[in-house]
Amino acid sequence: MILVTGANGNLGSATLAALRARGATATGGSRTPGDGMRRLDFDDPAGLDLAGVSTLVLISAGYAEDDQVVRRHAAVLDAAARDGVGHVVYTSLTGAGDHLGFALAHRATEQLVRASGLPWTILRNGLYAELFGGLLMWSADGVESAFGDGSLAAVARADLAEAAAIIAADPAHHSGHTFELTGTPITVADVADRLGVAHRTIGLAEYRRRLLNGDLLTFQPPMLASIATGIRHGFLGSTSPDLADILGRPVSDPLATAVAVASATRPVHTTAGSTT
Repeated sequence: MILVTGANGNLGSATLAALRARGATATGGSRTPGDGMRRLDFDDPAGLDLAGVSTLVLISAGYAEDDQVVRRHAAVLDAAARDGVGHVVYTSLTGAGDHLGFALAHRATEQLVRASGLPWTILRNGLYAELFGGLLMWSADGVESAFGDGSLAAVARADLAEAAAIIAADPAHHSGHTFELTGTPITVADVADRLGVAHRTIGLAEYRRRLLNGDLLTFQPPMLASIATGIRHGFLGSTSPDLADILGRPVSDPLATAVAVASATRPVHTTAGSTT
């Protein structure tokens, strides 16, 4: 049986759905499990039960400070080794994101995965096209961002879920491999052009001020600021053929995904204009 952690989250639920669509015997694990799921609370190591799991798809529990994230991942990997899990597939972060504020938790987990003694595959996921579109801020005459003219090799979440499902369904064929799963580079100007509005670049200090004044958890402003400066200065635009190779088809258009997400939050009063 394949078990997907974080099955109530966006990537976890999409991966579980993709596995079931392929006819795989798969279930989900969550702190608050739904019908047919297994309860998995990474903050309760003694209660982790992975008996009967052949392949564990470990969706990063990244919604916390690094020490807590790594502690959670260590707990589930210890349980996987104890309970005889046959293979671990870990969803990590693209190598191009080594400078990002949340990269170290991923790299530390990769070390734990490799040291676990279990067969493993690491999927270094690029940043979501959904995230790129969702981070754009609407103003009266268009969108604002701190991304400048920088590009992001964004990837649609559904593609990453499908890739994880393909790997998990036949893990032995991919054992010991680390894949770079990135998409096609897009810019905010591309998104703004599709939306028919202007784009105004704001400074990183102004962006950080807005983040600090928002309703965010303490670890989130530096995380988001690192994404902005990474895109702005050209560190996140590199591509890899790995995702298309795994999927056996071209990757989905990340621009269409980013535009759809940005459009969904568009205020009704926003006027069209040329991009800048």
